[in-house]
Amino acid sequence: MKNISILALFVAAVVSVACSQDTAKYVVKGTAPEDGKTVYLIDQISSEPIDSAVVNGGSFVMKGSAGKNALLSVNVDGSGWWFLFFNDGKPVKVNVADSTLTGSALNNKLTECDKRNTEAYAEYENFIAAFESLPEAEQEARAAEFVTQYRAAIKKYSDFFMGMIEENMDNLIPAAFIEHVPSLAGDDAFNELLASDAPFAQHPYVLDIKRRMDESEARWQESEVRKQAIVGQKFLDLEEADPNGVTHKLSEYVGKGKWVLVDFWAAWCGPCKAEMPYVVAAYDKYHKKGFDIVGLSFDREKEAWVKAIKEWGMPWIHLSDLKYWQSVASDVYNVNSIPDNLLIDPQGTIVARGLRGEALEAKLSEIFK
Repeated sequence: MKNISILALFVAAVVSVACSQDTAKYVVKGTAPEDGKTVYLIDQISSEPIDSAVVNGGSFVMKGSAGKNALLSVNVDGSGWWFLFFNDGKPVKVNVADSTLTGSALNNKLTECDKRNTEAYAEYENFIAAFESLPEAEQEARAAEFVTQYRAAIKKYSDFFMGMIEENMDNLIPAAFIEHVPSLAGDDAFNELLASDAPFAQHPYVLDIKRRMDESEARWQESEVRKQAIVGQKFLDLEEADPNGVTHKLSEYVGKGKWVLVDFWAAWCGPCKAEMPYVVAAYDKYHKKGFDIVGLSFDREKEAWVKAIKEWGMPWIHLSDLKYWQSVASDVYNVNSIPDNLLIDPQGTIVARGLRGEALEAKLSEIFK
C-alpha cells in the first residue's frame, strides 16, 4: 500500500506540473459606468463564465488562471458587446464606455481587428437598411439592380474579412474569426486554413469549431438524404392561415397549372433575409410567365411576420401557423433549417429542393427559356 501511495503522489505531481504548463494567470481590470452590474469572464469554447465580478465605484477586477492562450471574452450583463482576448499571461484593461481592451501587443492587435471587422460589417448592414427604407414600389422597381449591388456588397465584406485573416497568418488572431470563413469564403478556404502550419491552426478553439462543424455536417447530410427523398414525389397538402387569419390549403395554389416555389422562411432568420433579394428578383422576372411563390413562415409573432412581408418586399401568398419549429410544415416536409424551399411543377410534382441564390435563377431560366 505504501508503494501505491508514493506512486499516486508521483503521478499527481506530474499531472500538476503538466497542467501548470498549459495554464496562465489572468488579471482583468476595467471601468464601467454602472455600479452593481455583473461582469463575466467567458471561455469561448464552452461559452460558460469562468469568473465574474460586480462593478463597484465604476471599476471591477478579476484574477485567476485559465488555459494558456485560451480565447476568452469579457461581457457586462445586459451588454451586447464582447471584449475578446487571448490569455497570454499579460494583464488586460477594459473600458466599457468606449468599448476598448488593451493588453499585450497580440491582444491590442486583436482589439483593432475586431473594431475593423465591426465597422466593415456595419457598412454592409447599412447598405441593406438603405434599400429596405425605400418605398415598396421603388424596391420592386429596383430589385434587379439591388441584387447586383447586394452581391458586390457581400464580396466587398468577404474580401475584407479574408484579407484580415491573411494579414495575421503568423499569429493567433485568425482563431477569433475563423468560424465565419465557411459562410464567407466556403468550406475549401476553411479547410486550407486548418491544414496550414499557421500558429492558430491547432488552437483549441479552432479545433473545437472543426469538431462542431464536422458533427453538424454529418447531421446535415443525414437530414439532406431524407429531405431530398421527396424530390420526384407529389406535394403533400397542409393547412395554415394567411395574415388575415383565414385558413388555406396549400393545394389551393399548388398543382393548378403554375410553377410554384414553396418558400420556408421566418422574419427572425438572418440568412432568409440575405436570401430574399434573389427570391424577389426571380418573382419579378418570372411571375408573369407562370411562376408563383407560397411563403410558409416559421415565425411565432404575427406582427414581426407581417412587418417582414412588407419591408422585405414579398408580394406573393403567405401562410403560417405561427408555431415556430413546431409548425406543421416542419413535420410534413422535414424542415429543420431555413431558408429552404421546394420547386413544384404545374402538375404538383416536386422537382427540386433548396434552390439558393443563383441556383434558383438558373433553374427558372432553364424552365422558362
